[in-house]
Amino acid sequence: MHIGRNQLCPCGSGKEYKRCCGNPLKEPTKTARQPYPRPIPPEVTAMLERQKADELIREQQQGLGRPIVSTKMGDRQVVAAGDTVYLSRNWKTVADFLSYYIKTVLGSQWRNAEIEKPFAERHPIMQWHHEYCMYQQNVLGLGKPGQRGEVKSGPMTGVVYCYMGLAYDLYLLKNNVKLQARLIKRLRDPKQFQGAYYEIMVANILIRAGFELKLENEAHTNEKHCEFAGVSKKTGKKYWIEAKMRSEAGVLGKTKFDGSTSEDVTRQLTKHVDEALAKPAQDERMIFVDLNADPSPPGVEPAWTKQAGEILDAKERDLQPGVTAYVFVTNMPFHRVLQGQHTGHCLMGFGLGVPDFGKVGNYRLSEIHRQRIKHADAFAVIQSFKKYPQIPVTFDGSLPSSVSGKPYDRILVGETYLFNDMLDKSGKPMKDLLATVTSATANVAEKKIYLCVRDNEGINSILTNPMTDAAVADYKAHPESFFGVVQHVGKNIETPYDAFLFLYNSYQHTPKEKLLEFMRGWPDTVRYEQMSQEDLAIEYCDLMASHLWMTARNGRKTAG
Repeated sequence: MHIGRNQLCPCGSGKEYKRCCGNPLKEPTKTARQPYPRPIPPEVTAMLERQKADELIREQQQGLGRPIVSTKMGDRQVVAAGDTVYLSRNWKTVADFLSYYIKTVLGSQWRNAEIEKPFAERHPIMQWHHEYCMYQQNVLGLGKPGQRGEVKSGPMTGVVYCYMGLAYDLYLLKNNVKLQARLIKRLRDPKQFQGAYYEIMVANILIRAGFELKLENEAHTNEKHCEFAGVSKKTGKKYWIEAKMRSEAGVLGKTKFDGSTSEDVTRQLTKHVDEALAKPAQDERMIFVDLNADPSPPGVEPAWTKQAGEILDAKERDLQPGVTAYVFVTNMPFHRVLQGQHTGHCLMGFGLGVPDFGKVGNYRLSEIHRQRIKHADAFAVIQSFKKYPQIPVTFDGSLPSSVSGKPYDRILVGETYLFNDMLDKSGKPMKDLLATVTSATANVAEKKIYLCVRDNEGINSILTNPMTDAAVADYKAHPESFFGVVQHVGKNIETPYDAFLFLYNSYQHTPKEKLLEFMRGWPDTVRYEQMSQEDLAIEYCDLMASHLWMTARNGRKTAG
């Protein structure tokens, strides 16, 4: 069809044809090409799954801070701590490196001067060093003929928490923030040691919980400042951190002149909280107060928890409007049980001016769940505290058996193997079976792995194989990622909230219409229909978990 030059352009622009598509100088319109969706190759998917599993193992060993930067250079292990690089032929585990690292940080001149003193007059760190050397000799058997270079393991006793925990604290600070000369000076000074020691323990907990720390300026002379600030990588919230420890005469370098002689371990709690609140804070607060008390017997609630709760309740009633803080009352008495395996460290969380955190009361499972989401940073601190000091075994986050000298053939999901002598489900040995592992699980009690495999003809089989002690230890440490992919692993349901989480993991993404179908005939149907999918899923799991828990408990009573 002929289009006149002065007619409207048929493209719909509203312009004359000669000034639009009929203009010989106008560049032709290019149609944007839509990207062609291409499926991800299976080998790429498998690689990504393997990386995800490996990263989970590393995080479980090292926490959420900056990974340990290390590599092998010939027969030497190279480790970077911040801007400093260390290397040695003698480091097979992280503990080997830490033993060297703490000596380097403290300095040979200071250490030698302390060693020259009678044992009772030495700095607490050097007393711990002596006790740790005895631990290595008597418990690990290091130094005995024929055992040079052999990797040994032993129980975590108080002295390991103290000496190696301090070494790892110092490394985490150096690798994630900055190890200030002022902090080392405070650690060496017996009068300032206790405060500095507790501050870096708290720093360890926060770094592994996923906080980026910002230390105060070394040149800062104003006494009214917080120890440091922490920014949550998960929520982006910034917190001012205060860390105080109760002083006691004769403990951690304190004397009768600067240490308390009172038997009331909560006596200084109000004072420490008041001092922390008196310091200006532009952001939310986290206040850590350690009671420095003897550990309670296993399974026994510490006697101080009730009194500490009453003190914080009273403090909250007198709180100025708008002032809030997460208060963590801790007891980390490792230094009181150097040879003991039960260290009894514990924590009590309290929301000062925060009505839905750390308060005694009866809560629905859905309320507990929402509290954990709302106060995710505080709960991350609690989880990190439980694992203190969480000293990793390997530098690269690989399984512990990689340095134990007890290797085994690890089976990975997605890999293809030539199976020989593994048993099928009837107990018959398989010969020359070339197949790909599609899924796997382990039974620790039986010390067996169970594999689902598929051969080239698409035939599926179930195989079993025994596990070595090293494999069992690795699986216990990292059950979700032991087979090279992240898998859901069932856990024991010990509390009603465990039951809630078990159900929530299954139903959190279930469509609202399906949930309403499940709940048809239940009371409050009208209210359920008005809920969002998320709220309805939480409500459904709350009611189901409560019902299942009550049914199971009544069944146990009847059986009893």
